[in-house]
Amino acid sequence: MGKWSDWRNWNKHDKKVINSIVGDLKDHPTVLQMREYKQHGKTSTYDHCMAVVRASYKLDRLLHTKCDRKALLRGAMLHDLFLYDWHDSSTHTGMHGYVHADTALKNATNHFGIGKKEQSIIYSHMWPLNISRIPKNREAWVVCLADKYVSIKETIHRR
Repeated sequence: MGKWSDWRNWNKHDKKVINSIVGDLKDHPTVLQMREYKQHGKTSTYDHCMAVVRASYKLDRLLHTKCDRKALLRGAMLHDLFLYDWHDSSTHTGMHGYVHADTALKNATNHFGIGKKEQSIIYSHMWPLNISRIPKNREAWVVCLADKYVSIKETIHRR
Protein backbone atom coordinates (compact mmCIF):
# COMPACT_ATOMS: atom_id res chain seq x y z
CA MET A 1 0.00 0.00 0.00
CA GLY A 2 2.93 2.38 0.01
CA LYS A 3 3.76 4.95 2.65
CA TRP A 4 1.13 5.68 5.30
CA SER A 5 1.15 9.39 4.64
CA ASP A 6 1.12 9.25 0.84
CA TRP A 7 -2.60 9.21 0.10
CA ARG A 8 -1.95 8.86 -3.64
CA ASN A 9 -0.60 5.34 -3.12
CA TRP A 10 -3.61 4.08 -1.19
CA ASN A 11 -5.99 1.61 -2.83
CA LYS A 12 -9.51 2.67 -3.74
CA HIS A 13 -11.13 0.44 -1.13
CA ASP A 14 -9.24 1.98 1.79
CA LYS A 15 -9.91 5.51 0.54
CA LYS A 16 -13.59 4.67 0.19
CA VAL A 17 -13.79 3.26 3.71
CA ILE A 18 -12.11 6.31 5.23
CA ASN A 19 -14.19 8.78 3.22
CA SER A 20 -17.42 6.96 4.12
CA ILE A 21 -16.61 7.47 7.80
CA VAL A 22 -15.07 10.95 7.92
CA GLY A 23 -16.27 12.49 4.64
CA ASP A 24 -18.95 14.59 6.33
CA LEU A 25 -16.45 15.81 8.93
CA LYS A 26 -13.58 16.67 6.61
CA ASP A 27 -15.86 18.87 4.50
CA HIS A 28 -17.67 20.52 7.43
CA PRO A 29 -17.08 24.32 7.69
CA THR A 30 -15.95 24.07 11.33
CA VAL A 31 -13.41 21.35 10.55
CA LEU A 32 -12.23 23.22 7.44
CA GLN A 33 -11.22 26.09 9.74
CA MET A 34 -8.34 23.86 10.86
CA ARG A 35 -6.70 24.64 7.50
CA GLU A 36 -6.04 28.17 8.80
CA TYR A 37 -3.74 27.01 11.62
CA LYS A 38 -0.28 25.45 11.49
CA GLN A 39 0.34 22.34 13.53
CA HIS A 40 3.96 21.30 12.95
CA GLY A 41 6.18 23.13 10.49
CA LYS A 42 4.19 23.86 7.35
CA THR A 43 1.53 21.24 8.10
CA SER A 44 -1.93 22.60 8.85
CA THR A 45 -3.94 21.23 11.74
CA TYR A 46 -6.42 19.90 9.15
CA ASP A 47 -3.70 18.00 7.25
CA HIS A 48 -2.28 16.74 10.55
CA CYS A 49 -5.67 15.34 11.57
CA MET A 50 -6.15 13.69 8.17
CA ALA A 51 -2.70 12.09 8.49
CA VAL A 52 -3.67 10.80 11.97
CA VAL A 53 -6.88 9.37 10.47
CA ARG A 54 -4.86 7.47 7.86
CA ALA A 55 -2.23 6.31 10.37
CA SER A 56 -4.95 5.18 12.81
CA TYR A 57 -6.67 3.21 10.06
CA LYS A 58 -3.38 1.54 9.10
CA LEU A 59 -2.46 0.74 12.71
CA ASP A 60 -5.88 -0.76 13.35
CA ARG A 61 -5.51 -3.01 10.34
CA LEU A 62 -1.84 -3.83 10.91
CA LEU A 63 -2.27 -4.71 14.59
CA HIS A 64 -5.71 -6.33 14.19
CA THR A 65 -6.99 -4.29 17.12
CA LYS A 66 -10.62 -4.72 16.02
CA CYS A 67 -11.43 -1.13 16.92
CA ASP A 68 -14.79 0.48 16.43
CA ARG A 69 -13.61 1.94 13.14
CA LYS A 70 -16.20 4.71 13.02
CA ALA A 71 -15.28 5.97 16.49
CA LEU A 72 -11.57 5.51 15.75
CA LEU A 73 -11.52 7.57 12.57
CA ARG A 74 -13.97 10.24 13.68
CA GLY A 75 -12.06 10.71 16.93
CA ALA A 76 -8.82 10.96 14.98
CA MET A 77 -10.32 13.59 12.67
CA LEU A 78 -11.50 15.72 15.59
CA HIS A 79 -8.67 15.18 18.08
CA ASP A 80 -7.13 18.62 17.44
CA LEU A 81 -10.26 20.68 16.79
CA PHE A 82 -8.97 23.52 19.00
CA LEU A 83 -9.25 26.28 16.33
CA TYR A 84 -6.55 28.71 17.41
CA ASP A 85 -2.90 29.42 16.61
CA TRP A 86 -1.11 27.52 19.34
CA HIS A 87 2.16 29.23 18.43
CA ASP A 88 0.68 32.56 19.61
CA SER A 89 0.12 32.46 23.37
CA SER A 90 -2.33 35.38 23.19
CA THR A 91 -4.86 33.16 21.37
CA HIS A 92 -5.40 30.74 24.28
CA THR A 93 -4.90 30.33 28.01
CA GLY A 94 -2.60 27.76 29.55
CA MET A 95 0.13 25.68 27.99
CA HIS A 96 -1.18 24.35 24.69
CA GLY A 97 0.06 20.79 25.15
CA TYR A 98 -1.90 20.50 28.39
CA VAL A 99 -5.10 22.38 27.50
CA HIS A 100 -5.88 21.90 23.81
CA ALA A 101 -7.48 18.48 24.24
CA ASP A 102 -10.14 20.08 26.44
CA THR A 103 -10.81 22.78 23.85
CA ALA A 104 -10.96 20.21 21.04
CA LEU A 105 -13.29 18.02 23.11
CA LYS A 106 -15.61 20.93 23.81
CA ASN A 107 -15.66 21.96 20.14
CA ALA A 108 -16.22 18.41 18.88
CA THR A 109 -19.01 17.80 21.39
CA ASN A 110 -20.73 21.11 20.64
CA HIS A 111 -20.52 20.82 16.86
CA PHE A 112 -20.90 17.07 16.31
CA GLY A 113 -22.46 15.48 19.41
CA ILE A 114 -19.76 12.82 19.54
CA GLY A 115 -20.02 9.58 21.49
CA LYS A 116 -18.09 8.33 24.51
CA LYS A 117 -15.31 6.62 22.52
CA GLU A 118 -14.66 9.72 20.43
CA GLN A 119 -14.64 11.80 23.61
CA SER A 120 -12.14 9.40 25.17
CA ILE A 121 -9.90 9.58 22.09
CA ILE A 122 -9.79 13.38 22.14
CA TYR A 123 -9.46 13.62 25.92
CA SER A 124 -6.47 11.26 26.16
CA HIS A 125 -4.60 11.79 22.89
CA MET A 126 -1.85 13.81 24.60
CA TRP A 127 -0.80 11.01 26.94
CA PRO A 128 1.93 10.70 28.28
CA LEU A 129 2.38 14.50 28.38
CA ASN A 130 -0.93 14.65 30.23
CA ILE A 131 0.15 11.83 32.52
CA SER A 132 -3.19 11.29 34.25
CA ARG A 133 -5.11 10.98 30.95
CA ILE A 134 -4.26 7.38 30.15
CA PRO A 135 -6.17 6.08 27.11
CA LYS A 136 -9.01 3.86 28.33
CA ASN A 137 -9.93 1.92 25.18
CA ARG A 138 -8.33 0.46 22.06
CA GLU A 139 -9.47 3.34 19.90
CA ALA A 140 -7.87 5.93 22.20
CA TRP A 141 -4.61 3.96 22.29
CA VAL A 142 -4.45 3.67 18.51
CA VAL A 143 -5.08 7.39 17.95
CA CYS A 144 -2.60 8.30 20.69
CA LEU A 145 0.11 6.22 18.98
CA ALA A 146 -0.82 7.43 15.50
CA ASP A 147 -0.72 11.05 16.68
CA LYS A 148 2.79 10.58 18.11
CA TYR A 149 4.00 8.94 14.90
CA VAL A 150 2.54 11.66 12.68
CA SER A 151 3.71 14.49 14.95
CA ILE A 152 7.28 13.21 15.02
CA LYS A 153 7.29 12.77 11.27
CA GLU A 154 5.92 16.28 10.68
CA THR A 155 8.41 17.81 13.11
CA ILE A 156 11.39 16.03 11.56
CA HIS A 157 10.33 16.90 8.00
CA ARG A 158 9.96 20.59 8.80
CA ARG A 159 13.72 20.90 9.32
